[in-house]
Amino acid sequence: MNILSAEFIKSSKYLEECPEANKPEYAFIGRSNVGKSSLINMLANKKGLAKTSSTPGKTQLINHFVINNSWYLTDLPGYGYAKVSKSERASFSKMIEKYVLGRSNLVNLFVLIDSRHLPMKLDVDFINWLGQNSIPFNLVFTKIDKISQREFSYNFKKYSQELRNTWEELPEMFKTSSEKKIGKEEILSFIEDTNKYLIRNKIFFN
Repeated sequence: MNILSAEFIKSSKYLEECPEANKPEYAFIGRSNVGKSSLINMLANKKGLAKTSSTPGKTQLINHFVINNSWYLTDLPGYGYAKVSKSERASFSKMIEKYVLGRSNLVNLFVLIDSRHLPMKLDVDFINWLGQNSIPFNLVFTKIDKISQREFSYNFKKYSQELRNTWEELPEMFKTSSEKKIGKEEILSFIEDTNKYLIRNKIFFN
């Protein structure tokens, strides 16, 4: 997929404020500081499209971007470890829950995992919650350039083993590096193929 245009549409605090659900939507989510904004900028081929920060929890709103004027890319608030108050964390959780369960044009959720870490309960619990609610998703392992291939293989194996405790079949997984542009083609091809499937099967959003 060639990215011809990538534009910021709006930031929303509530599901009801999100743009009209008239295009296929692909959302990105993960723990705070997982490298979400950097990955979005890499995919969109537009530096600074999503605001990056070294401070966890910088994204506190639902941020919508329109790609090639044909589909939405959505940047969701990070969960866990953000340096915010307990009440704010609870508010983020409720916002994310309402969006994931209530956004009618959400086609797929990309769950970002920091490849440098072994399975974390917060991530595993969230993944299992998505399964319980029949939300289509993929796993995206970020920052693979920050560790050796051996370390990544070990962590990836541990994640697969952990998820197989509750999953019969694992979703497709991507490995990425925003700095090295690894995984860009694979994720964009997945989105392109999914969009073609929607058109072929006459699944439209109005």
